Amino acid sequence: MTRTHKDNELHLVRYYDAPLRTVWEAWTDPSQAAHWWGPRGFTITTHSKDLRVGGHWNYTMHGPDGVDYPNVTTYFEVEDCAKLVYDHGANENQPPMFRVTVLFAEENGQTKMEMTMALPSKEAAHQTEAFIKKANGHSTWDRLGEYLEQQASGKEAFIINRSFDAPIETVFDAWAEPAQLAQWLSPTGTSMEFFEADIRSGGSSFYKMGNEHFTMYGRASYMKVERPHRLVYTQQFCDQDGNVSRHPMSPTWPETMLTHIHFTALDANKTLIKVQWEVHGPATPDEMQTFINGRSSMTGGWSGSFDKLEAYLHTLI
Repeated sequence: MTRTHKDNELHLVRYYDAPLRTVWEAWTDPSQAAHWWGPRGFTITTHSKDLRVGGHWNYTMHGPDGVDYPNVTTYFEVEDCAKLVYDHGANENQPPMFRVTVLFAEENGQTKMEMTMALPSKEAAHQTEAFIKKANGHSTWDRLGEYLEQQASGKEAFIINRSFDAPIETVFDAWAEPAQLAQWLSPTGTSMEFFEADIRSGGSSFYKMGNEHFTMYGRASYMKVERPHRLVYTQQFCDQDGNVSRHPMSPTWPETMLTHIHFTALDANKTLIKVQWEVHGPATPDEMQTFINGRSSMTGGWSGSFDKLEAYLHTLI
């Protein structure tokens, strides 16, 4: 979520590999929204929904800690497959927190979702921005991407997006140049070192991550490196000699993961990154369930790395 030219607004863009009608129905059909609406770990129960100007969506969000959050959404604009305008955060005990405008459009074979949240003041926007980050609210729109992927292909995926205030070429190079990648990719509190690094289509890398308490080794095989828009590679955990092994703290983690990184220029100095992880090759039911159950921890891990990437990019600009 980023600022627009109005200092009381927050702005977010996402792209989905699904038809416009499919994305619209995933948003507006409460039986589909039940699969993805809310941050990771949350579920919802819809009590009623009347999708029209002046209509209401009455639902309760259930937090992972057992706390319920009643919501009454009021719709002010409803344009089929194009636009929704509604108030968010109201219930019988409190007024709405902010006004939301969501635009839907086809763009380059994808569906673009553009959201603007209008707050009462600049200060309220700052507070809401911090709250959303702390509550991992961005994961709602990642869960939508995972739901759409599962419906289209049957695949279970992990998706996370983040935008950065830097040109697309700068952001891409931070992923594709080993010396830069080592500055930020490893989890918070660890460092990364490459023993081999040939980041190109057909190339591979061998590296270690860790700190004084533990060390993990891994390798990546690059299937596609298309500057500045795309990286596709497989990843495996290894021992110190490069032999394939398993996650040192999760023996049922799948052996091989397929990673897609998409880079989109939102403007000359803002870049959206989409990371999509999938299990690659054969996997047991226990391994697939470990992957599915690990989405929350994956969100935390990637968010920490993205925080490090954000700080690193600031040193370059």
